[in-house]
Amino acid sequence: MNKKHFVSLAIAAALTIGSFPAMGTTANATSVEDLKKKQGEVSSQKDKINGEINKKKSEINANISKQQEIKAKIAEFDAKIRDTENKIAEKAKEIDETNAEIDQLKEEIKELEEKIKERNELLKERARAIQEKGGSANYLDVLLGAESFGDFINRVTAVNTIVSADKKIMDEQKRDQEELEKKKSQVETKLAELESDKASLETLKQDLNSEKAQKAELFKQLEKQQASLEKEKVNLQKESNELAKMEQQIGGEIQAEQARLAELARQRELEKKRQAEAAAAAAAKKAKASTTSSSSGGSSASASAPASVPVSSGAWTRPASGAITTEFGWDTLNGESRYHYGTDIAARGTVPVVAAADGYVIKSHYSSSYGNVVYITHSINGQTFTTVYAHMSSALVSSGQPIDKGQQIGYMGNTGYSFGQHLHFELHQGSWNAAKSNAINPRRYINL
Repeated sequence: MNKKHFVSLAIAAALTIGSFPAMGTTANATSVEDLKKKQGEVSSQKDKINGEINKKKSEINANISKQQEIKAKIAEFDAKIRDTENKIAEKAKEIDETNAEIDQLKEEIKELEEKIKERNELLKERARAIQEKGGSANYLDVLLGAESFGDFINRVTAVNTIVSADKKIMDEQKRDQEELEKKKSQVETKLAELESDKASLETLKQDLNSEKAQKAELFKQLEKQQASLEKEKVNLQKESNELAKMEQQIGGEIQAEQARLAELARQRELEKKRQAEAAAAAAAKKAKASTTSSSSGGSSASASAPASVPVSSGAWTRPASGAITTEFGWDTLNGESRYHYGTDIAARGTVPVVAAADGYVIKSHYSSSYGNVVYITHSINGQTFTTVYAHMSSALVSSGQPIDKGQQIGYMGNTGYSFGQHLHFELHQGSWNAAKSNAINPRRYINL
């Protein structure tokens, strides 16, 4: 856990533990609101940590993908190195074969050189003989010395044979010399090419081994980085778990405070019932005494003062005057279907908003969605209810405050996510929750 996160967590813990109210009988006017605020701060910090955890997970996944890519590259280098080694072995084998071929060619060249040498000696000898005996004239003497035509023919054939033999020897001599030079050139070229190929393959092998070593080093660094990321993720997860525990603890405190206020509302309801019963008994007693007094000639006149805020009879009253613009249930907003968890009442001008029943204010604050909103808990015949008054222009009550049915709590407005002045009124059978699973149609209890 880094220092910044630890300090944030420590401060949040100190604020939370140090400011939790004792669950006594005295209402703390700002306890639920403060707890909600602290819970929001802890939740926000937890979301931030979870965002960092997701970021670390992404980095780890990217690191693993990179490792896999490098593993594949190393395997590819291994395959190329093996292929190169095989090619080097093949070239070495060809070089050995070519060297053997050269050795064989050297023997052939040696034999050919001996043959050429012998031919050279023979040709020299023939040249000397011709020079000594006069060249072609010698052949003429041979022909003219014929004793008969048949002998002449024989002599002509013999001369032609000798001349052809000399020419053949000279042609073979020239051909053998050219073949010798050609073989020497071919073998030397082939050997040079093989040596060059082998050198290139050796260089390629060195390059591949160098790249493989670099990839292996990078792979080690990635493994080290992954270990560090895993450690950071574990620390962040621990911090997230601690914040989740703190958030849960604060949630428990909020529920306890709401339960305390609900219990106060229940006790208040019971007290009002006792007072009503006592008032009824007193009124009956007074009426009886009045009847007795009247029979004795006395008279009494009384007039009840008008109520400052008109309210309906019974446990519930309408929260504001105006027209019902949206009922509880499914409807369409901005072209999209949605479930409306309350009833909208709209009117122009300055319109007071009153409490729908006796109770205690759970929370009075401003939110981006509800705008100025008040939550009140009620106890009606032992059953807990929660009412919500949203989008008001202003709120006149605070958290923990006791409220009477018909008491003004604010003014109708257009704050938060709203499209015109109205009161968004919700009724929940039980406590309020973000899922609004306890929401019911207000018409079940209130004449709207």
